[in-house]
Amino acid sequence: MEDTQPKPTTPEPSPAPSPAPSPAPSPAPSPVLDRIALPSPNHVEHLNVNQIQVVVRRCSSPNVTEETTYFLPRNPIVDAGTNTDPPVVCCPLLHRFCPCPPRGLLASLVTKVLLAAVLFGVVWSITEKECLPGGNLFGITVLFLCAVLGGKLVALIRLPNLPPFPPLLGMLLMGFLLRNIPVITDGVYIDNRWSASLRNIALAVILARAGLGLDASALKKLKSVCIRVAMGPCLVEACTTALVSHFLMGLPWVWGFILGFVLGAVSPAVVVPSMLLLQKDGYGVEQGIPTLLMAAGSFDDILAITGFTTCLGMAFATGSTWYNLLRGILEVAGGMVAGILLGFLIQYFPSVDQKHMVMKRSFLVLGLSVFAVFGSGVAGFPGSGGLCTLVLAFLAGLGWGIEKARVEEVVGWAWDVFQPLLFGLIGAEIRVSQLEGHTVGLGIASLLIALLVRLLFTFACVLCAGFNLREKVFISLAWMPKATVQAAIGSTALDMARMKDDVQLQKYGMDVLTVAVLAILLTAPVGALIIGLAGPHLLQKPKNSVRGIEDDGETPVTYESTL
Repeated sequence: MEDTQPKPTTPEPSPAPSPAPSPAPSPAPSPVLDRIALPSPNHVEHLNVNQIQVVVRRCSSPNVTEETTYFLPRNPIVDAGTNTDPPVVCCPLLHRFCPCPPRGLLASLVTKVLLAAVLFGVVWSITEKECLPGGNLFGITVLFLCAVLGGKLVALIRLPNLPPFPPLLGMLLMGFLLRNIPVITDGVYIDNRWSASLRNIALAVILARAGLGLDASALKKLKSVCIRVAMGPCLVEACTTALVSHFLMGLPWVWGFILGFVLGAVSPAVVVPSMLLLQKDGYGVEQGIPTLLMAAGSFDDILAITGFTTCLGMAFATGSTWYNLLRGILEVAGGMVAGILLGFLIQYFPSVDQKHMVMKRSFLVLGLSVFAVFGSGVAGFPGSGGLCTLVLAFLAGLGWGIEKARVEEVVGWAWDVFQPLLFGLIGAEIRVSQLEGHTVGLGIASLLIALLVRLLFTFACVLCAGFNLREKVFISLAWMPKATVQAAIGSTALDMARMKDDVQLQKYGMDVLTVAVLAILLTAPVGALIIGLAGPHLLQKPKNSVRGIEDDGETPVTYESTL
C-alpha cells in the first residue's frame, strides 16, 4: 500500500548542464529565446563575465520537473530603462555641456525664452502696436529690464571695507541714458500719463512700507535726542531751501517749501545698509548710533512727506492765502481721519480664521494705499492721500502684531518690482536738451547751501546727547544721503502741473524734479562712501571685550538694547 501511493515530493533542481529530456512534452518555443545564440554543451563550463546564466524550470507533471539552462550575453551599454542601445555620441565633451534633450541651465534658459515669447505673442495679439517699438508697453518693458540690469551692475561694484553702492543709482542712470540717446529715444516711448500712474503706484507702495515699518514700542522709548534728530534737520533744511530757492531760482514761496520738503528727507535705502554694516563690525554699537539713525530716519521721512503733501495741496488750490492754508490743514486732518478708519477696518477684516490671510491683508494694504493716492487726486484733495496711506498701514500693522512681518515681506516683493520702474522713470524725465545751464547751477548751489545748514543743525541737535566730538561729526555726515523719498515724490508736482496744463506750473515742477535728481546723484554715492570711510575712524568699538562679558555674565545695557 505504501508503494502504490505516490508521495508528493518536490524534486531538487538539476545541476547544469541540464539532464536528458524526459518523454514529457517539450515547452513551447519562445521567439525571444530562439534569437539568442546558446553555447554548445561543450562550452557550458566556460562561463565568463560577459554571459548571464538563466535556469528555467517547468513542471510538466506533478512528479516531473524539467530544467532548461540558457546563457544570455551581457551587454553593459544597454539602457536599462528602454532596453535599447544608447545613441552614438560623436563628441562627448559637447554632449556633456549641451545634453540632448537639454537639461539644467540650458533647459532653464530655453524655458524662460519660450515663456517670454509666448507672453509677447499673447500681448501682441491683444494690444498690437502697443508692444512694438514706439508703443507704451514696449517702452515700459525695455525701461524695466534696463533699470534692473543697471541696478545689478552697480551692485557689483564693491570696494574693500566699504558698503556697496546703492543699486538705485544704476536704475536712475539707465533711465537717463534711454531718454537722452537719440536712436534709442525714438523707439522707447512712454506716455506721460502712463509714467505718472506708475510713479504714483510706486509712491503708494513705498508709503505703505514706511507705515508698516514703524515700531510702536520704539516710539514709546525714543529719547529726546532721536526726536530732535528726526524733526529738527528736516524742518531747518526745508525752510533753508525755500528761502534760498526763492531768491536764487525765483520759485514762489509755496513751491520753495515743496522743494524743501522733497530735499528734507534722508534715504533709508542708503543709510540703513551702511548702518547695518557698521553695526556688524561693532562700530558705535555701545553708544547706539546705528540704531539712533535707523529709527530717526523713518520719522524724518514721514515728516517730510507730510509737509510735502500739505504744501502740494496749497500750491494747486485756488483762492486766498488764508483759504489755501486752511485747506492744507483740512487735507492733513482728512487724511488722518480716513487713515484711522481704514486702518481699524483692515485690522479685523479678514479675520484670523480665514484662509490665505496674509495674501488678503497684503492685497488690502496695497489696494487701499493705491486707492488713497489716486482717489485723493480725483476728489480734489491731493495732499491727503499720502498721509492716509501712512496712517492706515501703521494702524493695521499695530493690530496685526507679529503677523505684520509676513505682510511686510509681500509688500517688499511689490517694491522690488516698482523700484526699478520708479527710478528708471525718474531718470527718463530728465532731458538734457531741455535743461538750462543756470537752472542746474542754481539748483546745485541751493542744494549745497541747504546741506551745509542741515549738517550744522544736526551737529547742534546732538550737542547734549552724551556723544564725543567724533561721534557728533559722524552723525552729522551720515544724515545727508537722499534717494528714495526724492524719487517717490519729486515728480508728483510736475505730474499735477501737467494735469492742470499750466506752462508756468510745469516749469516750477521741472525745477523741483531737476534738483531732486541732482540731490540723488550727488548725495547718494557720496553719502555711502562717507559713512563707510568715516565710520571706522570716527566711531569706537565696544570697550567690553568678549572675556569681560563672559566673566561678568551680563551684557552691557546700551541705547540699542533699550530700543
